[in-house]
Amino acid sequence: MIRVLKALTPLLFVCVWLFGWRVVAMLAVACGAGFLTEWIMASRRNGRVSMACFVTCSLYALSLSATVPLWIVAVGAVVAILFGKEVFGGFGKNVFNPAIVGRGFVFVCFPVEITSRYVPVFRGFPGGFAHWSLESLERLPAHLQAVGLTAADAVTAATPLWAWRDFGYATPTVDLFTGRIGGLFEQEGVARILAAGSTIEVCGIAIALAGLYLLWTRTANWRLTLGMLSGALGMSALLRHGLGIAAVPPLPFTLGSGALLYAAVFMVTDPVSAPKKRPAQWLYAVMIGMLVVFFRYRAIFTGGVVFSILFGNMFAPTLDRWVGLWQARRKEAA
Repeated sequence: MIRVLKALTPLLFVCVWLFGWRVVAMLAVACGAGFLTEWIMASRRNGRVSMACFVTCSLYALSLSATVPLWIVAVGAVVAILFGKEVFGGFGKNVFNPAIVGRGFVFVCFPVEITSRYVPVFRGFPGGFAHWSLESLERLPAHLQAVGLTAADAVTAATPLWAWRDFGYATPTVDLFTGRIGGLFEQEGVARILAAGSTIEVCGIAIALAGLYLLWTRTANWRLTLGMLSGALGMSALLRHGLGIAAVPPLPFTLGSGALLYAAVFMVTDPVSAPKKRPAQWLYAVMIGMLVVFFRYRAIFTGGVVFSILFGNMFAPTLDRWVGLWQARRKEAA
């Protein structure tokens, strides 16, 4: 758990640089609400708060957009700890990934507050280190001031996934992996603002470096990470190139957009909610990766990561059981 927090620390600095110091406030609110919830529940069974509480709250808080109201951040953290973990008996007994439970809850219950205030990122030095939030500015940064836009014009901006689905605009791959999500794109003669989604999902390079650290220290299971990425890329190639569905984005866009990389490194690798047997881990991770691409293509939600992982969590125990029965029959036959 400490290694996961270490991997998240550099990402937090990246998030502040891109979105401002409000990201730190969101993290503090989530950790405070989550700690209080687990402390109350753990004290009733003579237990103590685990380090996993702060991992859950950090993963949850950084999966939100930088403009989410702080009271919603607190509500999601309480739900993540209480209904994602404590109702099952505490750490090590939860069926679902608690951070995903909290993220899914606020996404479904507060869709307007969660998705209607996306803003672009700060660019250049010192970026967000000199500001609380982009919403606190009277005007947008220089790369948007030229067309006379104000900060209020950014609240209905399109994220890369929405821009692709609704307008067919593909954000440059280099911007997806470096976090430079912003600027304007023109569709049918109308200039629109390109905005970032969740705070941590916009810098693929930083997430990849954190993933390498977790894999090198054997903190994360490489089968789960590789399986999810392989499932997503395989499904994307099948739909776009095999079946000729142009609505499915190219492979680099699929890999760099949304929370796919973030989930493959930090979410799907949760050792408690994932299967324990190796063949089941491959099936589990590949299935989640395929569902992400399918949900992006067919569902009303453009992301698909939250519901894909929750769906996979439901099947994890069953996959372990199926693999166990298959291995037992092979051994008996041998």
